[in-house]
Amino acid sequence: MNTNTKPLGLWTAIALVVGSMIGSGVFLLPATLASFGAASLLGWGLTLFGALLLALVYSWLAKKITRTGGSYAYAHEAFGPGTGFFVAWSNWISMWCGNAALAVAFAGSLGAVFPEATSTPIRGAGCALAGFWFCTIVNCTGIRQAGHMQLITTILKVVPLILFGLVGLAYVKADSYQPFNPSHQDLFSVATTTAAITLWAFLGFEAATIPSASIKDPERTVPRATIIGMLIAGIATMLTCTVVLGLLPSDVLVKSAAPMADAATRLWGSTAGLAVGVIATISCFGALNGWVLLQGQIPLAAANDKLFPSIFGKVDSRNTPVAGLLISTTLATVIVLSNYSHSLIQLFAFSILLSTAANLLPYAVSVAAWIRMNQNARPIKLVIAALALIYALWALKGTGSEALIWGGALLLAGVPVYLYQWNKKS
Repeated sequence: MNTNTKPLGLWTAIALVVGSMIGSGVFLLPATLASFGAASLLGWGLTLFGALLLALVYSWLAKKITRTGGSYAYAHEAFGPGTGFFVAWSNWISMWCGNAALAVAFAGSLGAVFPEATSTPIRGAGCALAGFWFCTIVNCTGIRQAGHMQLITTILKVVPLILFGLVGLAYVKADSYQPFNPSHQDLFSVATTTAAITLWAFLGFEAATIPSASIKDPERTVPRATIIGMLIAGIATMLTCTVVLGLLPSDVLVKSAAPMADAATRLWGSTAGLAVGVIATISCFGALNGWVLLQGQIPLAAANDKLFPSIFGKVDSRNTPVAGLLISTTLATVIVLSNYSHSLIQLFAFSILLSTAANLLPYAVSVAAWIRMNQNARPIKLVIAALALIYALWALKGTGSEALIWGGALLLAGVPVYLYQWNKKS
């Protein structure tokens, strides 16, 4: 694919990063963080700092390795096919598990605007899967069309979020953040816990590195999109969540299923709350579209190296891995259908658990890959990379034993696939 035919430019790549990061988290996190009060800003600060370190390392990797695959390509280059396979496997699973969560969040947001749409479990499941499969069909028509949709949905959700945050600041008073630490835990524990919670909002900063082969001038475009997109999404999310924290009393906030909508309703009436519900629906839909685009790219890269079954490497005339997209969406559909008898929150939490656990390993391995390939780099870069690796490992530990157990189980599930592919190559 030459430069003139590559479908994704800088703005689309930035939209892919921003749109993948801003999904459901910005609308749900304020309630999750309510019990920690303003002290949760410590966690936000640590997460933003750690994510920026990781984004810097990914931007350096993107300059050297421009082929499709992101974390998989970096691990394969530095450590060989075995490590590459398990990073690809982990990343791929994190994507379709996360997509199940986003589909459910989309249905929940749509239900807040049109209650009848999700009034029964069957209707709710139908809305979740309709949004999911619509995004899959759009992506099957070509990465260019998916990129255009991503740019539009990103603009439609980021602009209102930033406006809400900036306007909402005028209504926030300093004493709204008192007591500073209502949990009464020591600040280090608060920072560690809230950093683990807020990490969900930063997953996806590496989105532009994954379809590198489809991006114009990837050596320059991908690093710029990674840093710019991460900062836009991170700051917008932090601003919005902090404002909501200052607008709603903690006893109300901790029980709220739609904190941002409740804050808007409190300030400007029910119409404003409904408008926020529409923005939340667009946000979840845009994030879902971005992650559906990515879920076919990593198995495509691994299949091209004969590490994944060959069906994942088949592309159509528009260079779209249709089979990989359909298989991934089918697996996520199974998660939605098999768990939809549970509440939306239970299903959402279950899917997030799987996705976060499976995402952190590729982050750590990618940083280790850069360190291995650049041992003679400038000291400041080596220090940044070392801090990024420490952060990734700390965040992995911070997800808790349940997430680590799930992550280990997911990796073990890939062993038979790896052995089968290895025997075929031999």
